[in-house]
Amino acid sequence: MRRLRHRIGPAVVAALLLSTACTRAPRRYVERPLASPAAARALPRLGYTLQAGAFAKVENAARFSQSLQAQGLEAAYYASGDGLYRVRFGDFATKEKARARGEALKAAGSIEAYWVVAPDGSAPGAGGRFQVHPEDERGLRASLVDAAKGYLGVPYLFGGTTERGFDCSGLTGAVYRLNGLRLPRSSQAQFEAGRPVDLEGARAGDLLFFATNGGGRVSHVGLYLGQGAFIHAPRPGQGIRQDRLSDRYYSRALVGARSYL
Repeated sequence: MRRLRHRIGPAVVAALLLSTACTRAPRRYVERPLASPAAARALPRLGYTLQAGAFAKVENAARFSQSLQAQGLEAAYYASGDGLYRVRFGDFATKEKARARGEALKAAGSIEAYWVVAPDGSAPGAGGRFQVHPEDERGLRASLVDAAKGYLGVPYLFGGTTERGFDCSGLTGAVYRLNGLRLPRSSQAQFEAGRPVDLEGARAGDLLFFATNGGGRVSHVGLYLGQGAFIHAPRPGQGIRQDRLSDRYYSRALVGARSYL
């Protein structure tokens, strides 16, 4: 496992230990067929979003995301390839509505500057590395994997009422959001929203779901890379990392795979 880039303070660690999702060791159980989820529908696509901030420390990007979440704006921060962390947030039907919200945030002192991001992911002048969303499925799958790999080793913090570990479904949601797609928030809801696929037929960019609390209820999720590997936020106090389904822990807890493309 790669080393975390930044230390997390004792208060954050304490909060992490209180979290129950994605943390407990799975009990031994025999995998059994689960009730089929409702017919999968195409994921909603994001409209115009906003980008703001350029932080050297991931903790600062997390606090900024948290402040936006408190204002009802879904936010995802990411390593932009130039040593900085940037934040993309919101979902607006038109460029004018996005700009109006950006100006309101500036007037309130919440941000100093912002850029409007088009539905295709383009944001001229915004800085950092981020490509336009591919239109073809193969390209989109590759982009999902690339976005997930950008989080490897990051001690991810996620905005809420308090700082806590970036949980498993928050990671997959951010990866899809950065590619213009909106996933439901919880791992169970993500499981129900996807199209069931056999593990042998799972492809890079699909999601893998696990019952890590015992029983058969979904409690953990990771993004599949192909060839038995996946990226996930494993548990409090650890960075986002890559693991393999050949690991007995994950092979025993695996519930199934879902596709959204």
